[in-house]
Amino acid sequence: MTARIRLWWLALRASYWFYPAALAIGAFALSLVTLHLDRTTNTAWLAEIGVMELAGPDSASDILVLVAGAMLGVASTVFSITIAAVAYASGTYGPRLLNNFMEDRGNKVSLAVFIATFVFCVNVLRTIRHDGAKITGFNGEVLELTSFVPNLSLLIAYALIIVSVGTLVYFLHHIPASIRIHTVLQTIGERLIHDIRETYPEKPSAPAPARDAEGAPITADRTGYVQSISFDTLATLAAASSTRITLDCRTGDFVHPGMVLARWSREEGGDEVASFDAAKARDAFVLGGMRTSDQDLRFLIDELVEIGLRALSPGINDPFTAITAMHWLGAATAELGQRNLDHQSGDDENAAEQRVMRRVVTFADYVRRGFGSMRSGVATSPLATMVALETIANAALVLDDETRRADLMREAAMLFEQAGTALVGPDLAMVEARYRAIEAASG
Repeated sequence: MTARIRLWWLALRASYWFYPAALAIGAFALSLVTLHLDRTTNTAWLAEIGVMELAGPDSASDILVLVAGAMLGVASTVFSITIAAVAYASGTYGPRLLNNFMEDRGNKVSLAVFIATFVFCVNVLRTIRHDGAKITGFNGEVLELTSFVPNLSLLIAYALIIVSVGTLVYFLHHIPASIRIHTVLQTIGERLIHDIRETYPEKPSAPAPARDAEGAPITADRTGYVQSISFDTLATLAAASSTRITLDCRTGDFVHPGMVLARWSREEGGDEVASFDAAKARDAFVLGGMRTSDQDLRFLIDELVEIGLRALSPGINDPFTAITAMHWLGAATAELGQRNLDHQSGDDENAAEQRVMRRVVTFADYVRRGFGSMRSGVATSPLATMVALETIANAALVLDDETRRADLMREAAMLFEQAGTALVGPDLAMVEARYRAIEAASG
């Protein structure tokens, strides 16, 4: 349930209606408060201290009508610009990056501010009355009203206008800045490195627990991607039933009915009477129609790879974008190389007490997922190939684990071999010279 709530909350924050709806409700509530103060207190002090000149019914109505209409027009324009920017980014950088722009709070908050200002002004506008105005009540009785101008609410409306103008200036800067390729890659790269640090501990204190290949299977009953796994739920179920659960899938894997999600087995000397609820264990795996970055580092790696490969495609031929993607990929690979990938944050450090055994993604798996996936495209560009070799070598330099350094140098060797089939002449000679220098430096 925890995983479902987290995914629901992430999806809610990524939606375009959440922030506008929240701020609109807040603006409506604020208008009720300020109108109540206008009715119950003397607002003449606003003019006495020089904050504002008290307005009459006509001028107050004109101001609020003008502001409300302007805010509605600006909100429509902002939404149109946002959709155009999202469509451009999705078509240029790849459809999987659409989520990154959907999650951009700057665009949604900007739209929300204009809608909130509109709601506030409209709700205040309806309360303005001219002296001697008449209305017919529900019982048919004609009531004569006294003049009412909510000057405090007008002051708040002026403040919201200033905030809205500032928001518009911010939005006009934010939109072009957010779709620049270097900004997109920086956002993905920084998030990937942050998630690596949050997911894997820096210094292992215990070896990984042995995986049990035997056990009763827990199979999927639906089709989709594993979007999230509630490890706390699985650990609680395992502790209550004296069992161990071994995962056969990882977040981001695609499953369909009949595929094994995990296996459970009774602990030696465990309570044979305690029953294991396979249905609850199955519910700990949240399935959906698309992958998400939640608990899935490979998804963010794939985004960097996708941008790099699209940039190196013959129709675009932009090696410099691919180089930036490889730089961030190299930084993430170096960070992964210094982490204990056998454990994740929150795991029980005592292997004997750990009841949920994850399916580990090895360092070699990450290298293949990143640089290995880009290899065929990178090898077609001499500039990209040389930068990729340098990036791999730089990542290897910061690692103490000889096995992981060997994984990186093996990838460099395969990239050089691939380049030999795509490059000829001086281009291949430059690449070979760079590879030989890196090979010699690595010992």
